[in-house]
Amino acid sequence: MKYVIIGNATAAIGCVEGIRTIDKKGEIVIISSEPHFTYGRPLISYLLLGKTTEDKMNYRPLDFYEKMGVTPMLGRTVTRIDKDAKAVVLENGETVSYDKLAICTGSRPFVPPMEGLDTVENQTPFMTLDHAHHLRDMLGTEKDKNVLIIGAGLIGLKCAEGISGLAKSITIVDMAPRILPNVLDEYGSAYIQKFLESKGMAFFLGDSVAKFSTPTHAVFKSGYEMDFDVLVVAVGVRPNTQLAEEIGCEVNRGILVNDHSETCVPDVYAAGDCTVSHDISADVDRILAILPNAYLQGETAGMNMAGGNHSFAKACPMNASGFLGLHMITCGSYDGEEYVVKTADTYKKLVTRDNHLVGFILIGEVDRGGIYTSLVREQIPLDTIDFELIRERPQLMAFSKPERMAKLSTAH
Repeated sequence: MKYVIIGNATAAIGCVEGIRTIDKKGEIVIISSEPHFTYGRPLISYLLLGKTTEDKMNYRPLDFYEKMGVTPMLGRTVTRIDKDAKAVVLENGETVSYDKLAICTGSRPFVPPMEGLDTVENQTPFMTLDHAHHLRDMLGTEKDKNVLIIGAGLIGLKCAEGISGLAKSITIVDMAPRILPNVLDEYGSAYIQKFLESKGMAFFLGDSVAKFSTPTHAVFKSGYEMDFDVLVVAVGVRPNTQLAEEIGCEVNRGILVNDHSETCVPDVYAAGDCTVSHDISADVDRILAILPNAYLQGETAGMNMAGGNHSFAKACPMNASGFLGLHMITCGSYDGEEYVVKTADTYKKLVTRDNHLVGFILIGEVDRGGIYTSLVREQIPLDTIDFELIRERPQLMAFSKPERMAKLSTAH
């Protein structure tokens, strides 16, 4: 059996490890446009911040490909899939055949049309290691650059964190009325924004860049104007679905897959940020571009490619992040009955619906957030546990003894 995986990030690595749980000897080929060994993309901000090194960013040990029997084809781009011949075609016309194919192509930066953007020389997205290298080169070592970031989502704010000690000033603009609108509620957004403002960052929300009148001058729709030295475009991402769409895979923003990570095309699987998942916390189908889901979806694809019968049906939005020492964990849906605790240094919001915890926000104090995450993902009925205790102090003692033992046995 020959397995080909397009991509080299979280979902692709999950796919490799899923295959190897069942098939120890089949040939595995990883093809990736990026030339780098597999690395943790969320760590690029910490690289700039000086809190990690490129060696420590590796997603697996350096002997991973060798130990897993993987042939890596890095710095190579798949331009087309020939589903009839069961082969992928590379940028130079070379073909690589497959018996089973996994599309783990992730997403790409979305750059909206802005007048004069093409004249801005010092600009970059912020998604890859190469983007981080380019940004650091543009900033230089003098800490004298004024940086404009378009986008107040996670990518934009993590970029701001990463360069907080490398820039003279950081200005963030976003059309949304608040920061992190897809991650936090209004209070949480305001809390994080106030903290970042205390670190010297400036925000223009409910606004956008109307045009760049010169390569270093931005005019906002509100009329505000500013000079900048470096531009970061972090408006959002778009799933890389073209290869799948061209061979007849169903696509609705992302690639549609079932619980086995199968597409509608025989022997073709897909996983990660390029796919649509079913969000169990809100009971809707959506793109969930987060690491845990990408890995589990990829692992599921790998197991089933190798002849297993594995399903993954516990996807929900989760984020464990933080900014300059202020930590936060969010999960699930915020539609339901709320339990809220606010202090000067912390914020906790638990959301319940139909006898289940469906979502939560923790800011500042995030210890044991994994217990809340488990409640959401496992859809545990609240009347079977001591939720009053868990609501105040999340701990395993609130579960029955069999549940405690099960959770401890599966803890990673």
